Amino acid sequence: MTLNRSLAPEFKIPEDISLPKPTKRTLKNGVPLFFIPTTAVDAVKLEINTDTQSMVGDLEKKLVAYFTLHLTLEGTKTKNSEVLDDFFDTYASEVDVISNFEHNGLSLLTTTKHFAKVLPVFRSLFTEAIFPEKELVKRKSQKSLSITIQREKNSVQASQLFRNQLFDQGHSYGQIVTEEDVDAIVREDLLAFYKDSLWINPEIFVTGNLNETALDLIAQTFESLPVTFKEIESPVFSNKAKARIYENREKSLQSSLRIGCHLIPKNHPDYFALYVFNTFLGGYFGSRLIKNIREEKGHTYGIYSSIGSLKDADYWVVMADVQKQFLEEVIGEIYKELDLLQSELISDQELEVVRNYMIGNFLSNFSSAFDLIDRFKSIHQAGLDFGFFQRQLDFIRSFNPEEIRAVGKKYLKKENMVEVIVG
Repeated sequence: MTLNRSLAPEFKIPEDISLPKPTKRTLKNGVPLFFIPTTAVDAVKLEINTDTQSMVGDLEKKLVAYFTLHLTLEGTKTKNSEVLDDFFDTYASEVDVISNFEHNGLSLLTTTKHFAKVLPVFRSLFTEAIFPEKELVKRKSQKSLSITIQREKNSVQASQLFRNQLFDQGHSYGQIVTEEDVDAIVREDLLAFYKDSLWINPEIFVTGNLNETALDLIAQTFESLPVTFKEIESPVFSNKAKARIYENREKSLQSSLRIGCHLIPKNHPDYFALYVFNTFLGGYFGSRLIKNIREEKGHTYGIYSSIGSLKDADYWVVMADVQKQFLEEVIGEIYKELDLLQSELISDQELEVVRNYMIGNFLSNFSSAFDLIDRFKSIHQAGLDFGFFQRQLDFIRSFNPEEIRAVGKKYLKKENMVEVIVG
């Protein structure tokens, strides 16, 4: 049989996906460990993930966790920072800091061959860090400079002000870090936080070519980790009318724009329909916002909408950098496209284009075992399991135009939008 290379292969939409369920262990100190094997790659990724202080209702200085975690790599009781760097480099290993609104932690990426050698040194970062004063001063100087530089960027300032307005300054999601927050940090803060408050509600996520002996080693290594378990009270956010925030910058040729509102959580029955609605509006490079504002009018290089994913507080936002003289026109066109999707049915042709794109993009999220553990972690921390993704695929395969029109009209109302402009 001769293959006709002038014809594209037939596109088939899969009916289901088969995702390996992570195995779970519980260590003696109560810490859960989730493991997904990867027999084809001789690499290991191990991540210790904890809840932030603000998530459990304890408000500390804003940057205590940030500096504590980064300085764990600046020396322990037995190895200074240079020795640590040389050790991890020698064994082809990387240690990264996890520090965001909801989670703190450390992750290790190494080879299967060197895993047993590297693990004890990685473990020492959790209890034997010494926090050299000299390194803290250096890190504070770097952070202050970074904050100053980032604040001058319209896009960064717009995103920060948007979160501040959406979540309010009193909540960690809405806080804006300043140079004064950096100045407030002293070494004693890090020592106290490291000793008493860092390892709250920890979970361990592991992917790699590991056997049961290696998993036993992980359990033995971390079962003595000093941990604390606390109940988390889920925040409740609501949409409310707010005045537009406009920070004028005379020298800027462009303005950074953010428009958005609170959404429903991932476990809500309407979530998948909103996910699809967002894709049509601004969730991919062929979206309506791109075609209208970039391709037809040329007012921006890029404009996108996305769903921000937090544990209990997903939100929706449109982001764009636009020429200042066309700012009001662009805002009007955003609301026009939003209204069209809420009032008119999507054509069959556009529907199939987006459906096929979403399925391809969806499947690409599971291309490696490392991707798989990240996907699992994201929905596990939202109280869900891998069944979420099968339900998501089922919806993408079967949604109809009326469902998409109705859900946008129900949740994305102009009167609920927070508008922020910087530039």
